[in-house]
Amino acid sequence: MLLVLLHQPTNQPTNLKNKRLKNKMRLSRFLGIPICLALLSFFLFKIIPFKYPTDSPPTRVFSVDELILYNGTDPGLPILLGILGSVFDVSKGKSHYGVGGGYSHFSGRDASRAFVSGNFSGEGLTDNLHGLTSPEVKSIVEWRDFYFKTYVFVGKLVGRYYDSEGNPTKYLKGVEAKAARGAQLLEKQKKEEAKVASCNSRWSQDEGSEVWCDEGYPRLVQRPVEIALTGKMSKRCGCFKEDELGQPGLEVYDGCHYSAKRCHL
Repeated sequence: MLLVLLHQPTNQPTNLKNKRLKNKMRLSRFLGIPICLALLSFFLFKIIPFKYPTDSPPTRVFSVDELILYNGTDPGLPILLGILGSVFDVSKGKSHYGVGGGYSHFSGRDASRAFVSGNFSGEGLTDNLHGLTSPEVKSIVEWRDFYFKTYVFVGKLVGRYYDSEGNPTKYLKGVEAKAARGAQLLEKQKKEEAKVASCNSRWSQDEGSEVWCDEGYPRLVQRPVEIALTGKMSKRCGCFKEDELGQPGLEVYDGCHYSAKRCHL
């Protein structure tokens, strides 16, 4: 009996060690499950990107006859306008786009051309941009961008710029390409003209017009990119140094002395 009692304590450390080892193994298996799930979620997220839900309604497609109903004459309907086929809700600008407002001629229609022509007659209120220069087309595209930023886009107008499915037409793509070309030409002209300082100028009813240079002499010079931009030739006043006055293409103002730095026109 004594031998048994003396022998039992010698097994206790071993049994305790085995028990702790089993507990650690159980704990390791338990912790391994969430770790595996986390890794699986990470890889699934990388492979299948999450798409955020959206409550945005599908884009509406308007006909010309439908759009005209939203010209501001019916107080129960929003006021809509189109530009380059994109339709916007301008109701928050009712004082401008509603009946009697300064921009009411744009409401209920696409009058893209009038944004640069200033012709608000029947023929001028059209979406046809034929004959406009690339800078003018660029300006209309910028007006469209303004409406995207300022008002609510509600749909597309079937016709010149979008088909019945709401897809852009070749005409719209051509307009946007022409606008991009206009932006490139304007940037080129800006860089060219930066090489020669512009004249100072002012006008008063009593003295008329006057141009002058702080440094150099005022001369009329052809705008290098103007023909490509507008199809017309135009000149601007530039300031040239004395040793540059002999180069071709420079024109002295009528009634102004060759060496004058200030000219009254």
